[in-house]
Amino acid sequence: MKIKGRVWKYGDDVNTDVIFAGKYTYTIKDRAEMAKYALEDLDADFTKNAHAGDIIVAGKNWGCGSSREQAAICLKERGIGAIIARSFARIHYRNCLNEGLPIIISSEIQALVEKGDEVEIDFDAGEITAGGKKIKFPPYPEFVQGLVNDGGLLPHVKKSLGLA
Repeated sequence: MKIKGRVWKYGDDVNTDVIFAGKYTYTIKDRAEMAKYALEDLDADFTKNAHAGDIIVAGKNWGCGSSREQAAICLKERGIGAIIARSFARIHYRNCLNEGLPIIISSEIQALVEKGDEVEIDFDAGEITAGGKKIKFPPYPEFVQGLVNDGGLLPHVKKSLGLA
């Protein structure tokens, strides 16, 4: 699988409360509507201008804070192609994979790109191309690749059980 997209760049410790504001947690249930409010409290430009296939590049501890699944859902529903960060909060990392949202840990990418740059990710080769450089990362294990390819945990389980 390959993804090519425009970069939205953020720093360290981006909390789930700014990825999907707590004020919406119990009022918005529709997944498509959640997408309209992605990163609303962090970046008004993102809320207005993010497009399907865009890639988020962030520092350490992306998705810290609460364990709310809506933080992963709103980005997936917004069409974000992938998130590349120096590190992820553990629960958010798993929530992203459960939603089928591709994520990569990279300590190098943030220094190579700026907002609006183009990044290409080749998940099969385990390679990110950015700023004229290639960055290697471990390809997903087969199970994780299945989660992402099938659109998340629930679709993957349904497919595995022959229910999809």
